[in-house]
Amino acid sequence: MNHNAKSIRPFIGSKDFQISRKFYQDLGFEETVLAANFSVFKTGEIAFYLQDYYDKNWIENTMIFLEVDDVERYYNELSALNLTEKYGVKLTPIRYEEWGSECFLHDPSGVLWHFGKFK
Repeated sequence: MNHNAKSIRPFIGSKDFQISRKFYQDLGFEETVLAANFSVFKTGEIAFYLQDYYDKNWIENTMIFLEVDDVERYYNELSALNLTEKYGVKLTPIRYEEWGSECFLHDPSGVLWHFGKFK
């Protein structure tokens, strides 16, 4: 089967839509409002949808892996944003594994982001 795919855009929820919107703007994503309760956030050629919908079991089991070019630089930039103080989120330092490296960030609703680089 030949998909000829151009992108994949996951849908994620938010406990407090306005706080999550600001959080993702602070991370450098560009927001396009699609409806009062629904936006798309983009960086380069990748994107995801944020919706004003919260289901604890779904959100706390959502993980997104974003491959970056330099995990150390990215982690330092995340740290400099003071997201923990500003949003009460958890930023976990870089882990080095056989396959590569990654750091972790929970968003204000509990979505777990992996920012990593493969060897």
